[in-house]
Amino acid sequence: MGTYRVVEHIKDRSANGHGFNVMAIDFKEPSYVKVKADSLPKVGSLLTVDDDRVSLDGKPLGRVSEKKSAEDVRVSLKFDIKYTGGYSMDGKTIYLDEHFPKFFTVEGKNVSTVESIGLHHELPEKWMSDNGYEYPYAHEIATGIEKMYVESLGVTWKGYCDEVDKNLRRVYSRLLEKSPPSLDLAPYLYCRDREALKEIRDSEE
Repeated sequence: MGTYRVVEHIKDRSANGHGFNVMAIDFKEPSYVKVKADSLPKVGSLLTVDDDRVSLDGKPLGRVSEKKSAEDVRVSLKFDIKYTGGYSMDGKTIYLDEHFPKFFTVEGKNVSTVESIGLHHELPEKWMSDNGYEYPYAHEIATGIEKMYVESLGVTWKGYCDEVDKNLRRVYSRLLEKSPPSLDLAPYLYCRDREALKEIRDSEE
């Protein structure tokens, strides 16, 4: 049994569809469920998931039609990633730049960037992208998941972002030497970052 926060919902427009498709994420794991629901929960609502049964405030809401978990992916720290974090086209690998710190000390607390950036940002972003959402919206949702995770550690979002931004600039300024051949380029294409795209193509292993 787990608790998932609703991040998005859309009307089921398939040929035989009715009701709604509801996307929800448990930021603690993290894990993702897509729910076939008869009614429309508000974004931010907390759903209880027990096997494939989903309820809201103790009342049945629908059934899980798709589920994904961080347990289904691996994290690679062996490549240069221009935007610090990224993911493979098939979503089975999350990448974190090998030069980016794997831990920060923020406000006296240790923060794993493999967890915060890799599994609580890049992974939810990929989940949303794979469900048809454009990069900027998927990135917005993922940032919210990352923020909830960081704050659950007792760290302020500002303190965390200050540390991340300092290192992001350092990573971006490096010339790429080895990029993964399976890297999903959607963020770079959306940003029209031609310089980064050229570096990636020139450094693919």
